[in-house]
Amino acid sequence: MSVGMAAPRAPYACDPDRSRGRLVAEPPSRTRSAFRRDCDRVIHSTAFRRLKHKTQVFVFHEGDHYRTRLSHSLEVAQIARALARQLGLDEDLTEALALAHDLGHPPFGHAGERALDACLKDHGGFDHNAQTLRVVTALEQRYPEFDGLNLTWETLEGIVKHNGPLAEPVPLGILEFSGRWDLELESFASLEAQVAAISDDIAYDAHDIDDGMRAGLFAVDDLREMPLTQEMIAAIDRHYPGLDDIRRGAELVRELISYLISAVMSETRRRIDAAQPTSVEDVRNLGRQLVSFSPEVSGAEAAIKSFLWHRMYRHPRVIAVMRDAEAIVADLFGHYQADPAALPPEWLLGCEEEGERIRRIGNFIAGMTDRFALTEHHRLFDSTPDLR
Repeated sequence: MSVGMAAPRAPYACDPDRSRGRLVAEPPSRTRSAFRRDCDRVIHSTAFRRLKHKTQVFVFHEGDHYRTRLSHSLEVAQIARALARQLGLDEDLTEALALAHDLGHPPFGHAGERALDACLKDHGGFDHNAQTLRVVTALEQRYPEFDGLNLTWETLEGIVKHNGPLAEPVPLGILEFSGRWDLELESFASLEAQVAAISDDIAYDAHDIDDGMRAGLFAVDDLREMPLTQEMIAAIDRHYPGLDDIRRGAELVRELISYLISAVMSETRRRIDAAQPTSVEDVRNLGRQLVSFSPEVSGAEAAIKSFLWHRMYRHPRVIAVMRDAEAIVADLFGHYQADPAALPPEWLLGCEEEGERIRRIGNFIAGMTDRFALTEHHRLFDSTPDLR
């Protein structure tokens, strides 16, 4: 099969015509499959638009060329569609999961998540996957007949389980929803969800390298300390002697994405050939992941993550900004908890119980963009850190 050509629908792919449906029954669309409809609802959601001003690693005002949650999600979707097309999976479901996977992230990336988790430790904590589920099942309020987006069971399953079966303790929001509509938390998710998850890893690896170089945290040649990228850089230098570092870095990112996609395809096809699944239920009940890197490539990919951890995520400049960002989130939470009237009135409607009020404060802050969190902190406090 030529590269780029779609494979025929595989027997183990999710079929929109055999979906388990929606929590609130709706008539089918005359022009779109159930999964295409899910994808479109994610794209048109308020939470998706907010990703434009939510941090990936660098805070939004540090520069227009760094990734945000929105650009990252689009890049994950592109990689995921390419893999789904080659594997004969449902591209619409795969794209929906790729675009939705970060909807629950609070402002300031993992710093905001750590701060909210600490603030909510006595009320179930904070987990961004559980928050994504909460967004698409309750917090989005756009439709007259239901809260949330009323997505199909398969999309909700993929949102919750794209990284595999959930181990104890299951995040509170997921546990509560699964009590209403069983998402079968103990089984693996569809191959579409598995593809979305590994596409997230590929996008993170490649594009955080790109952003790290752009920010001056490390140079192209610093990546020679890893065998995989060392070989790629050497090949680029042979083919393009004298190329400037901006183009060398961009070429390295392209080569890395292509390599990792090909590696996933090879290993996944090998695993599918060995397991011989004949339905999506076979995939769910197999008891192991099918979409994966080989052990050798997993080691190389882990080395990239380790490099980024030490040279980027733990860089003193990034740590200082994220420490201030955690303080901003904690300040906001403490203020709203002490003075709930500071919240918009609609967030307090029908909220008499303290635990519910605290959870709503968490939901309100989680929905903030970086920019709005800074604006709100400036409104409520005399001094706001300059996150630069």
